[in-house]
Amino acid sequence: NSYVVGDRAGGRAVLIDAGGPIEPILEAIARFRLTVTHVLLTHHHGDHVAQLEHYLDRFSVPVLAHPLEAERVDGADGALVHGEVVESGDLRIECLHTPGHTDGMLAFLVNGAECFTGDTLFAGSVGGVRAPGSTSFADLRRSVMDVLMSLDPGVVIEPGHVGHSTIGVE
Repeated sequence: NSYVVGDRAGGRAVLIDAGGPIEPILEAIARFRLTVTHVLLTHHHGDHVAQLEHYLDRFSVPVLAHPLEAERVDGADGALVHGEVVESGDLRIECLHTPGHTDGMLAFLVNGAECFTGDTLFAGSVGGVRAPGSTSFADLRRSVMDVLMSLDPGVVIEPGHVGHSTIGVE
C-alpha cells in the first residue's frame, strides 16, 4: 500500500501512502540514494497510513493529503486540492480529487505518465463505497469515468492494492 517514487538515482523522491511493510521502501530509498521530500496520502484508511509515524521518525518531511483526509490523519500537516502540483526534483505531481471510496480521495499523476490511484481504480476493478468516509457509487463512477479515464490511454495506473495496468486497458 506504499510507493517510493524517485526522479533518478541520487535524486529526489516522494512517498505515496504509508502502509506496510516499510522495509522494502527503506531499502529502495537507500539503494538508489534518494532524498525524500514529501509523503503524499491518497486517503486516511489504516492500511494506507499505518506506518506514517515510522516514516516521520526517519524523514522530517511534509505529509500532504486532501483537506477532508488530512483532518483524519495524525501527522498530516498540509492540504492538497484538485489540480494542485507538488514538485520534487524532476517530479511533477498533479493532484486529482477522486471521491467515492472516501470523500477526500486523491490520485497522483506523476510527470503525466503514471497515476497512483489509491483505492479508486485497480487493475480490472474499482474501489468500494462502504468503508469509513466513503461517499457514493455515483461519485466513484464520476471519479473513474470523468477524471481518470480522461487521462492519456498510455498512463500506467499504480493502484493502492495489487497489480498495475494502463488507462487504455481499463
